[in-house]
Amino acid sequence: MTRPATLSSCTWPELDESATTLLVAVGSLEQHGPHLPLDTDTRIASAVVTRIRTDLADRSTLVAPPLAYGASGEHEGFPGTISLGHDALRGVLVEYGRSACRWAQRVVFVNGHGGNATTLVDAVRLLRYEGRDVAWCPCAFVGADAHAGSTETSVLLHLSPESVRQDSVEVGNRAPIATLLPTMRDGGVAAVSVNGVLGDPTTASARDGAVLVEHLVSTLSAAIRRWDVAEDGRLR
Repeated sequence: MTRPATLSSCTWPELDESATTLLVAVGSLEQHGPHLPLDTDTRIASAVVTRIRTDLADRSTLVAPPLAYGASGEHEGFPGTISLGHDALRGVLVEYGRSACRWAQRVVFVNGHGGNATTLVDAVRLLRYEGRDVAWCPCAFVGADAHAGSTETSVLLHLSPESVRQDSVEVGNRAPIATLLPTMRDGGVAAVSVNGVLGDPTTASARDGAVLVEHLVSTLSAAIRRWDVAEDGRLR
C-alpha cells in the first residue's frame, strides 16, 4: 500500500515508522497590497513544500497542514492582518516540534514570511538543544524585492493566477528596505506605504514566477538531502 503524501490524509498505522521527515509550511495572514490575497505567504510556502516532496520522490517525506498565522505586527495598520506575535508563535513552533518528534524522525519548517525568521531561529535552537532533529529554511527568492512587489506577484501569477487582482495592481514604495526600516520600526509598513506595497508589482509575470519557484524548490530540496544544519537551525 502506498502511503499518502500528506499528513492529514494518513491513518496512524501508516505513520508507524521512524524514518518520516515532516515538511511544515509556516506562513502568515497579512496584507499584501490591494492586489494579492492575505494568505499569500502561506500559499507560497504550501506550494513550495508540496513541490519539494515531489522533487525528493521519497515516500518517507510527508507534507503537513500549514501553520497559517505568524508574527506580522508590522502589517497591522491594514485591515485583515492577524498576527500571533513572536511569543505565541515561538510557543506554537516549540510545542509542534516536541509533539511531532515523538514519531517523526525530522521536522523541517519552511517559512514563507520574513517576519517569522527570528522566532524560528529561537524555537528551532531550543528544539535542537533538546535533542530533536528539527531545522528550518526560508522561501528566499533570488533578487526578491521587499513585499507584494514584483517577486511575490510573479510567484502568485505562476502558482495561483486567479487570486491576483490584476485591475488593482499598483506601484508601492520602491525605496531600499534599509532606508525604510527606521520608520517601519515605529509605524509599521503603513508608515512608509499607503497601499501596503514595497516594490513594483506592475513588472511581474507568471514566467518569472515559474523560474523563481523552480530555482527555490531545487535549492531547498538539495538542502534537505544534505541535512547540514547551521548554528541558527537553518538548513545550508
